[in-house]
Amino acid sequence: MTTKYRILWAFTISAGLFITSLWGQTPSPAPPAPQDTPPPIVPADDARVVPDAKKNVKPAPKKESAKPAQTQSSQTAKPEPAVAMQKNVNVRGQANINSEIVTHLKQGELVTILEEVTLKKAKADEPAKWAKIALPAGTPVWVSAHFVDKNTKTVTANRLRMRSGPGENYSTLGMIEKGTVLKELETKGDWIKIESTTGAYAFVAGHLLSKNPTDLAPALARANPPPAPTAPPAVATAPTPEPVTVTTPPPTVVVNQPPPVATPTDTPPPPSPPPPATAPPAIVTAPPAVATAPIIVPPPDEPLPKRIVTREGMVRGSASIQAPSYYVLRSLDNNKTINYLHSPGTNIVLKEYQYQRVLVTGEELLDERWPHTPVIDIETIQTVP
Repeated sequence: MTTKYRILWAFTISAGLFITSLWGQTPSPAPPAPQDTPPPIVPADDARVVPDAKKNVKPAPKKESAKPAQTQSSQTAKPEPAVAMQKNVNVRGQANINSEIVTHLKQGELVTILEEVTLKKAKADEPAKWAKIALPAGTPVWVSAHFVDKNTKTVTANRLRMRSGPGENYSTLGMIEKGTVLKELETKGDWIKIESTTGAYAFVAGHLLSKNPTDLAPALARANPPPAPTAPPAVATAPTPEPVTVTTPPPTVVVNQPPPVATPTDTPPPPSPPPPATAPPAIVTAPPAVATAPIIVPPPDEPLPKRIVTREGMVRGSASIQAPSYYVLRSLDNNKTINYLHSPGTNIVLKEYQYQRVLVTGEELLDERWPHTPVIDIETIQTVP
């Protein structure tokens, strides 16, 4: 081998070894980026770093229709009296047969109609005409405790809603102005039961009230009794003094007369005239006092006593959605419905007693839609083993 080829072969081997050494070395780390280097761009679909742009965009307000759909039409009238024509008339929170019951009216009880309401699309088994009445004085309602001063029981909000129960899902029965002092009856969580104030209202089916003057007369007489008669004051009269007659003798007149003429001795002297007669004094008598008999006012009609009953049976769900309540009490013998069950308060949850044998005590009433099956307003309920 010549020297030329030896040099070329050595150079080739050296170049190969150099390239191999370079290929096996680990590259040195890149220098750290300066602090003012902008952060890397993150794709917009990375929800962990970049928030969704749709969350920051406010939706456009919906345009209200010119004529919103109305479920009922109202006819405002001047307040006028009316009277309940049946026993235990339901007073509801809304003009709806399924609305909650606020209180009851006795037969012959006087109310004030504030407005007459006519439903546009009433069902076949519900009244189409309703009366908005002033809630009877003293009816309990509920208000939020957040807007009532704890010490003075004064309303702190500009206008505070009265509701039919302790929650925002109950119907509104009117407003109370700021500064009104409330009469507290009970506290339940964040809600206070009070006596209703002026301006509270509720609804009654129109066919259960009457504005006939003949029906109104007894109720108006009880509401506005005539004032009790008062005896006239006794007048003391002094006795009339008897008149005194004073007789004055006439004056003596001396007249020049001729000398007396002698008369026979047997002639008697003329008789002297009798004294003038005096009239007896007039007697004045006072008119006799006339005794007036007191007017007897008949006492007002006493309220009818409550019918308190105790029933035993099985609690089951109501079959009709138009029934007075969602639960019934069925007989243990023939499984027939004895009563509908209604809890006027929120402390009794009838759902917990379903399919159980119970003993129920309460006032038994009749609903105008179900005259053959009475309703029990539950006072106590307990399971029977």
